[in-house]
Amino acid sequence: MTILGIQESVVAPLVRALSPEELSREYGREQLAERFARAAWSTFAEPGDRDAGHLLNVLGAEASVRALTASSIDDVAPILHALADADDHELTHDDAVDAVKRWRSRVEVPAVLRSLRQAARFGARLLVPDDPEWPTGLDDLGEHRPAALWVRGDSRMLGQLERSIAIVGARAATGYGEHVTIEAASGLADRGLTIVSGAAYGIDGIAHRAALASSGATVAFLAGGVDRFYPAGHEALLTRIVERGAVVSEVPCGTAPTRWRFLQRNRLIAAASRATVVVEAGWRSGSLNTANHAATLGRPIGAVPGPVTSAASVGCHRLLRDLTAVCVTTPDEMAELVPTVADSSPSPSTDAAPPPVGIDPTGTRVRLLDALSERSGRSVERIVALSGLAADRVRAELGLLELEGIVQERPSGWLRKAAKDLAR
Repeated sequence: MTILGIQESVVAPLVRALSPEELSREYGREQLAERFARAAWSTFAEPGDRDAGHLLNVLGAEASVRALTASSIDDVAPILHALADADDHELTHDDAVDAVKRWRSRVEVPAVLRSLRQAARFGARLLVPDDPEWPTGLDDLGEHRPAALWVRGDSRMLGQLERSIAIVGARAATGYGEHVTIEAASGLADRGLTIVSGAAYGIDGIAHRAALASSGATVAFLAGGVDRFYPAGHEALLTRIVERGAVVSEVPCGTAPTRWRFLQRNRLIAAASRATVVVEAGWRSGSLNTANHAATLGRPIGAVPGPVTSAASVGCHRLLRDLTAVCVTTPDEMAELVPTVADSSPSPSTDAAPPPVGIDPTGTRVRLLDALSERSGRSVERIVALSGLAADRVRAELGLLELEGIVQERPSGWLRKAAKDLAR
């Protein structure tokens, strides 16, 4: 018997090793195949891929992988045929063609097996939406919900995020921001709230440390695989979070963090938490991206005011003005943002704020530039595999970027121009 073309005797031990021991013994062929297929989708599609989420919701993981592997760039009939009996599918022929172009270059089952083996080597867990530890707040992302989560640490903590709050902010934190973050995270942890953040330098890292110092619970969402801690300077911190909390990612082990994946990681921070507080943020800070996701999901947002002369507080003041964030200055005020467990989950906002200035809403350019190097030329085929974009989209965007002087083509392939060259 095979699972997606791989012998069950190969797949079953790997999937069971990443599952709760008390449940894995009960998994039959259907459960094993579904978990393996979700791990595969986390490899095939970039985070937040709406079309992949749509297929998963309508067909299920195993059936959607089968439809994808049976399809080709020239023939998407298997996918459309699989969707034919669904009442609510919205994937058009053109959508399917574009999606298959994005995914086919990544359909490599051996790569999925490698990621499973690497996860087992690091003692990670694979969570899927039906698991009791699955953070239910992520379900509010709809078709943008991750296919699976890779977790190191206490995965049970993810099932207890009904009382959680995200604390995010600038990497280049000021002394003022550091002080406010320590007081906030420790005070909220003392009130029994789980502190959620992204483990970055600055406000994120300080929030995690303060929660740990107060013997509180904390969860860190990464933009890369949980086997390669990033930033490297926070390896000791992330190791402590694994011991006393949880480190989570939606991309498999071996995946490098990129700017696009950081932006998509922010949606998980916003969705998994019941509220988000921004302590410090510049005009185009990634923290504004997290706040924007929270606003779209209808989650409460708090912003800490700062000196009007401080560039590190401009983003917070912008949230107070443009996103109607709540002004918060103490742990008590921040805790008031978190709805009680008895409250119903807020429905997604129908009047969502636009993406912050400077963020490409489609993500095409971000993903393309992430896939380019300043030193070694890369072929279109290599860029397609790294970016997860369709080949024709890559060629078209490369042409536009070349006209703008951002990239250049050499005999060795396409290069991204260095920042010092762009400034000339």
